[in-house]
Formats: sequence, C-alpha cells, structure tokens
Amino acid sequence: MEVVLSAPRGFCAGVVRAVEIVELCLQRFGAPVYVRHEIVHNSHVVRALRGKGAVFVDEVSDVPEGATVIFAAHGVAPSVWDEARGRHLRIIDATCPLVTKVHLEAIRYAREGYAILLVGHRGHDEVVGTLGEAPGQTIVVESAQEAARVPVPDPSRVVALTQTTLSVDDTRQIIGVLKARFPRLVTRNDICYATTNRQNAVKALPGQVDLVLVIGARNSSNCNRLKETAEAAGLPAYLVSGPEELQPAWFQGVRRVGITSGASTPEELVEAVVASLRPLGVRTVAVAEEQVSFVLPKELRREARPKASPAMGHPAAP
Repeated sequence: MEVVLSAPRGFCAGVVRAVEIVELCLQRFGAPVYVRHEIVHNSHVVRALRGKGAVFVDEVSDVPEGATVIFAAHGVAPSVWDEARGRHLRIIDATCPLVTKVHLEAIRYAREGYAILLVGHRGHDEVVGTLGEAPGQTIVVESAQEAARVPVPDPSRVVALTQTTLSVDDTRQIIGVLKARFPRLVTRNDICYATTNRQNAVKALPGQVDLVLVIGARNSSNCNRLKETAEAAGLPAYLVSGPEELQPAWFQGVRRVGITSGASTPEELVEAVVASLRPLGVRTVAVAEEQVSFVLPKELRREARPKASPAMGHPAAP
C-alpha cells in the first residue's frame, strides 16, 4: 500500500502562534497559567501544554483573581474581556489575527448600521466570539436554506462575514443565495488561507488515492470540512485523532491512501499514522507552499525565538 501525503496540511500560522504564546507565558510568568477553553481544537496539543503547567478552564470565573489568563485562538466576545478585567487578570490574547480581523469588520459594519449575516456554525467558539461584538445586529447563517429566508431590517444595508474555517464550496453557495436576495450585499470572505489551501490540497487527491484519512480532532471545524471535501470529491474519508482509531476493514482492497491533517493537528500524529500503515512507499502531492507567520502579543515579543513551523518544516516566527 502506498501513502500519498496532502500538502499543505497541519499547523497553520495562527496555531503555531497560539501554542507558542502558552509556552512563552509559562516561561515568563511560571506555572500555572490559565487558558480559557482549548487553546486550539486538538486534545494532543492541550495534553502536552497541560503537562507543562497550563490549566484549561471553561470560564474566566474559574481563574483565580490576579492570575494570567490566555484567550484561545478562536477569539472571545467583549463580555469575556470585561469579566477578565473585572477579576484583575493579566490577559494574554492568543486570538488568531485572521479571526481578530473578522471581529474588527463586525464592529465597523455595526457602527455603520449594517445588518451582519455571519456565515458559520452556531455554538462554535469563533462564531460565539464574533457574534458578541454586535449581538443586536448579527444573525448567524448556517446553510443555503437559512440564507434563503433570513430576515433583515434594510435589504440595502447588509454585510456577510464568515467564520474562518468553513467549507469553501458551501460558503460560496450560501453567499450566492444571499447575493440573489440582497443585490447590494457587501461580502467579506474571511475563510483563512490555511483552510482554503488544505481543502484545495484534498481536491487534488481524486484519481491518485482510493481513500482519505483526515488526522485531527472531531471538534475541529477545519478537520470536519476536510473530510467533507474528500467525500464531495467521491472519496471515502475517515476522521481519526491518531493511529489507534484506524480500522483494518477500511483498507481492504485499498492500494493508495491519502492523508491530510487539520490546521490544529501536530505533524507527529501524521507521522504516527503513516508508521502504523507500514506503507511500501510515501509521496507528497502539494498545491501550495505556506510562508505565513504572525506577530506575538506585545507582552511576549522579547521572549520570542526563531523556530520552524511544526506543520511542514517551513520557517515560522509568529
């Protein structure tokens, strides 16, 4: 059996930055430091950071007054900032800069009196945070069916923002429905480069593989979208967190296995899956090369050290 690796895959610049923020906080401030929610949606990453002294909590109220709290890569609503300030916490913001951009767009268009249609998944941490910027003017739209009936106060002043980790194809369909209903719709396609690149890389696999394995967490939006992308291309696909979840029955009659991983999946998990398959050969199908990095929060910049991205070995000094 041959393994075909999809590239790009694995950690994006926002995840590299978020993980580094936790590690630098532990170095500078000492353990424990507190992280509200999972820093990124991957239990292996969370477990590793917990072992170094990070404490993951559900709410700011779980953090002792005066302690250090880190906001996860998915971002938080303004009310969470207010609560953290009220508890006199040292706040370190690990929100991905591309998510912050969506927050700023929501603030801008709310001030200008627009109805904001936020295309995304209800309850996802990123959507909850963005929604919190202008809850009275924002409506979450999950599907083309919802787009076809969503009410707005003024059809001439509507903007569509998007969650950064959506299906590119599904989002295009939803935006198409909204444009047909609201000809003056302002569109801000906020799907991030990493999400787009990983989905495009999976789209290059049909004809080259018989099955696709997506390595990552089940609560990761971008991992689920990769699985859906493979299935939409006509390939059987399975989302697994590691080699222990592989089922021998999946591989009966399979000669070539495609492997990708979500933007919050460490490359070591991909390597473990490849090793467990014991392939006769391994090759890579690449559609893009990523050289993106993000600046650290100002509170931590003097602690930063150049490091290679864990994703594909590309340089990254976020």
